[in-house]
Amino acid sequence: MTDDLLHLVNWIKTKGCSHVAMESTASFWKPIYNLLELEDIQTLVVNAKHMKNVPGRKTDVKDAEWIAGLLRHGLLQGSYIPSRDQRELRGLIRYRRSLVDERAREANRMQKVLEGANIKLSSVASDILGKSGRAMIEAMIAGVEDPKTLSRVRQ
Repeated sequence: MTDDLLHLVNWIKTKGCSHVAMESTASFWKPIYNLLELEDIQTLVVNAKHMKNVPGRKTDVKDAEWIAGLLRHGLLQGSYIPSRDQRELRGLIRYRRSLVDERAREANRMQKVLEGANIKLSSVASDILGKSGRAMIEAMIAGVEDPKTLSRVRQ
């Protein structure tokens, strides 16, 4: 939770820590990194494979001690983390891409449903969700069944 993360950051500051290192596990590091970045605390996000952890160290506490030791001795190399603006732009671009992909999946589902009902709209409309395609679908919903009438429908 955000309050807990803020307490963590305050604790790190009160202990006089100037550097923090953490594993880059999934996206769990992101909220912590974002808060530490605002406090100008040098933060390293490190790929766990690059730390060559000793086999048998399987607890979070031992892992944290191991990472702290490596950091103290300058043996960690942080992963590349783009600037905040770049990260936000990447997030927006990824989200837009997911919306475009979802729209395409829905169009394909709609076309499949129409074809399952013996309506081959794609043979008369290049884009079933384009202006003409939507007009034909709306006409069919309104009860128009004649293919020649449907092919002349425009909005």
